[in-house]
Parts: sequence; structure tokens; C-alpha cells
Amino acid sequence: MYPSPTIVPGRSCGTCTLCCRLPDIDLFEKPANVWCRHCIAGKGCSIYADRPSVCRDFLCLWMTDEALDEAWAPSRSHMMIYRQGPQITVLVDPDHPDIWRSEPYHAQLHRWARKAEPAGGYVIVFWRDDVFKL
Repeated sequence: MYPSPTIVPGRSCGTCTLCCRLPDIDLFEKPANVWCRHCIAGKGCSIYADRPSVCRDFLCLWMTDEALDEAWAPSRSHMMIYRQGPQITVLVDPDHPDIWRSEPYHAQLHRWARKAEPAGGYVIVFWRDDVFKL
């Protein structure tokens, strides 16, 4: 079991709403890359105070990893990144298909993949229906 991550001091979601668009959320019957019906563009969740645990418990890697600088903020990188045990999942904004192949992202994603490999981990990148395993 992995410990629950904590938010890096000074970081917040701000106006970022990528987690309301990129992942599929079965609870809301929301497919990937479609806006959640509860999202207000540029503001956030309209049911924030009463949002379900699937949303309440989620924190992207930028929120929890102090080693990631502002370039990795989802609103800037156009990627939502999170860990699932030894796996790192990258969901790429459909409007920015090649952002993950540019720097500083591409080299870091490959470093994470190399580091995770001995433990059976990997980095997996999703853009629309395309899947890339690093």
C-alpha cells in the first residue's frame, strides 16, 4: 500500500479543470476527453462541496511532487499525470497531441520509465484513443 500523498505547500488547482475532462469517470458515466457535466469552465466543480470520493481523493502528480516545477502544472503542460503504484499515467489534452513529446516533458517521462522498469513499472501515455507505453 502506498501512503496518501500530500499537497505541496503553495499549490492549488486554481482554474485548472483537466481532471474534469481527461479521465473517464464511471460514476458520472463520463467518457474520457469529455467535460464532466458538473464542471464550470475556468472555475471548477459546481458540486465541489459535495463531490464524490472518486473526485475528492484525486490529486495529480504536480500537486504532490515538489520536484515538478511550474512547467508541469497541468494548465501549462496540458497533461494530467498521476501515479498508480509503480505505474505513471499521463493523460494528454486532446487539443495538444504532441506536448508530451516536447521538452522538458519527453526526457523526464523516459527517465521515470527507466526508473520504474526494475520494479515492473512503466509510464503510459494516453492521447484520445492512442496509447503509448514507455
